Amino acid sequence: MAELKTQPNAASVEAFLDGVTDETKRDDCYALMDLMRGVTGEEPKMWGGSIVGFGSYHYKYASGREGDWFLTGFSPRKQNLTLYIMSGFSRHDELMAKLGKHKTGKSCLYVKKLADVDGEVLHELVERSVAHVATSNTPTADN
Repeated sequence: MAELKTQPNAASVEAFLDGVTDETKRDDCYALMDLMRGVTGEEPKMWGGSIVGFGSYHYKYASGREGDWFLTGFSPRKQNLTLYIMSGFSRHDELMAKLGKHKTGKSCLYVKKLADVDGEVLHELVERSVAHVATSNTPTADN
C-alpha cells in the first residue's frame, strides 16, 4: 500500500509563514495558528511543504487503508486560505450558514481572507471538528 506523501517534518512553521508574501494572508496565517493552537493545545508542525497541522490521529478505512493525519490545519494557497476541517461539513450546517463568505471541498474550507468570515463561528467550527475527529479516531503520539 502506498504511503502518503504528506508527512510531518521538522521544517520551521515560522519560516514558512514568514515566506508568505501577501501581508494580509501572512497575518491571517498567524491568526489561524493561534486559533488552532488554542483549540487543540498542540504546537504547529509542517506537514509536507505547505500545510501547517496541529495534533494527529490514526485512521483506518473499511478498505484496510490506514494512516496518520493532523486534527486540523491550514495552508496559504495562491487563491485563498485552505483550512482543513477533517470532520467534513455536513454535521455543521447551522455553523456554515453563519460563517460568511467561503467555499468548501470534502474537508477543505476555502476563504479569501479571515475578515470575510465570522471569527467566533470559525472558532466553534474548528472546535467541533477537532472534538469529533479526536473521539472518532485513535490519537497518535506527537510525530
